[in-house]
Amino acid sequence: MTVLKPLIEQRADPHIYKHTDGYYYFTASVPAYDGVELRRAQTIAELATAETVMVWRKPDTGPYSDLIWAPEIHFNQGAWYVYFAAAPSREIKHDLFQHRMYAISCKDDNPVAGEWTFEGQVDSGIDTFCLDATTFTHNDVLYYVWAQKEEGIRGNSNLYIAPMKTPTEIEGEPVRLTIPEYDWETIGFWVNEGPSIVKHGGKIFMTYSASATDENYAMGLLWADENADLLDPASWHKSKEPVLRSSPEYNIFGPGHNSFTKAEDGVTDLLVYHARTYTEIEGDPLWDPNRHTFVKKLKWGEDGMPIFGDAALDD
Repeated sequence: MTVLKPLIEQRADPHIYKHTDGYYYFTASVPAYDGVELRRAQTIAELATAETVMVWRKPDTGPYSDLIWAPEIHFNQGAWYVYFAAAPSREIKHDLFQHRMYAISCKDDNPVAGEWTFEGQVDSGIDTFCLDATTFTHNDVLYYVWAQKEEGIRGNSNLYIAPMKTPTEIEGEPVRLTIPEYDWETIGFWVNEGPSIVKHGGKIFMTYSASATDENYAMGLLWADENADLLDPASWHKSKEPVLRSSPEYNIFGPGHNSFTKAEDGVTDLLVYHARTYTEIEGDPLWDPNRHTFVKKLKWGEDGMPIFGDAALDD
């Protein structure tokens, strides 16, 4: 039995991308929420000590000048993109922050050393709180998946999908896939957020996170057949139970906001997520910096479904 230790401390919403150049690229929310930090290494373990480079820093004022959350790095249609959420301030309006989604791009081979361009807002067509964008390509279509508030639906955010016209512009109307509805999704806050995609065995799996960002934070799962219409909500199935949750016996709390990558062998799927190692949080857990990046193996059952196991164990 192998008990996990953090790969990188104080990095929440972690995203690791393995590129065709053989390097791993890492980004995450930094405790100051003040920009987009990247690092790269040839192994997962080396990311822990790799040089960190702030490739984009927030301006002092304006619509995207505070609370830079959940960056993800992707290589789409020949260029690098980082998608992230940002707010004009820390002011709460209508019980929510005021985040919208944005993107930066880089055409250089090495994005850590390259020049980045601010691309502006990725507009979903719904002018409400939104965040946690990810992208994936399937059957030559680039899809955008994100979390957003919808008027008339209780809670902070639901999950949506749309095809993209370009890597920074969605096409068509957003399609809602899931809302917070089960007891484990509605503890503290009614939340579905942090989607991430992994493909296996003829299916497309979408993980997400739910509830408040304390020890109640947990991961859920949607899945669809790879030949289904991904823009039809009926194509997606939803687990009624969380697939990853706190492991108090090992002091791992609130696992969530995950991403997926491949191990060095190019075959083994890895689950990347953040979690805390204690529950004694003073005030809003958002301002507690100790959400750490963990990495563990993702196993697969004979039925083709993912087996997430215990958040604290890599067995």
